[in-house]
Amino acid sequence: MRIALVGAGAFGEKHLDGLKNVDGVEIASVISRRAEQAAEVAAKYGAPHSGTELSEALALPDVDAVILCTPTQMHAEQAIACMDAGKHVQVEIPLSDSWEDAQAVVAKQQETGLVCMVGHTRRFNPSHQFVHNKIVAGELSLQQLDVQTYFFRRKNMNAKGQPRSWTDHLLWHHAAHTIDLFAYQSGKIVSANVLQGPKHPDLGIAMDMSIQLKAETGAICTLSLSFNNDGPLGTFFRYIGDTATYIARYDDLVNGKEEPIDLTGVTVSNNGIELQDREFVAAIREGREPNSSIGQVLDCYRVIGELAQSLEAQDGWS
Repeated sequence: MRIALVGAGAFGEKHLDGLKNVDGVEIASVISRRAEQAAEVAAKYGAPHSGTELSEALALPDVDAVILCTPTQMHAEQAIACMDAGKHVQVEIPLSDSWEDAQAVVAKQQETGLVCMVGHTRRFNPSHQFVHNKIVAGELSLQQLDVQTYFFRRKNMNAKGQPRSWTDHLLWHHAAHTIDLFAYQSGKIVSANVLQGPKHPDLGIAMDMSIQLKAETGAICTLSLSFNNDGPLGTFFRYIGDTATYIARYDDLVNGKEEPIDLTGVTVSNNGIELQDREFVAAIREGREPNSSIGQVLDCYRVIGELAQSLEAQDGWS
């Protein structure tokens, strides 16, 4: 299978590192905003083609699928373009920055029947898979999910400390991970509330946010997000169930007493991004819907759209 990577930034290289471990996969093309960067990354990962436009990769006859790691505002339009060109597509989170655009992408997937997957990595991290397996087996009933998503940000930089061409967002990007994960573990979200703090004068985005969710099962979720936290960075999940408590930190898991849990055998890898890419490739090869398909994650964007409307209304009150 030949895959084109579009968006060769920090996260794009994580996908390329993961794909190296998937049998029978070749990187056919690397696309980035800067031709020099695209060529450098293509050479590093053995891709025979590089360029600066998605259309260049889509025109290659031997490209089977595309992974999009581009700026948020481009995701929906580019995902549709990939499917119009007959290519399977995995689009990094978030799928879009509006509910209307998310609906347009799912309509295109239904029209074409191609695999369209969204990068909700939390579904694949071994830590969350361990908890999910407990829930599915009836060994754990989730009562509350308490989540902290904390960063320290004053400039528009990516994970490598390089300038971004787009502005990150607590709701449409970082909250999307938890909103989808909570629905994945607990069922359809039936109630959602949000509050946000002051907006940064230069970045133009809220730097702090608080979200409450309730699922059809009765489970609740409290999500705190901040770009102001000068301390441990990342996202930390506390699962409080009827029979156990678990704390997930990306691919690692401990119980409520901070005792490590052995995740050996839960999945074939301890790398969530690699597992995500393995599922994408397997779904294409097997002609099936992948975990984290656009159909499965669509409701997350309904919830985010409703929360975004609530924030707009709150801005009107101030």
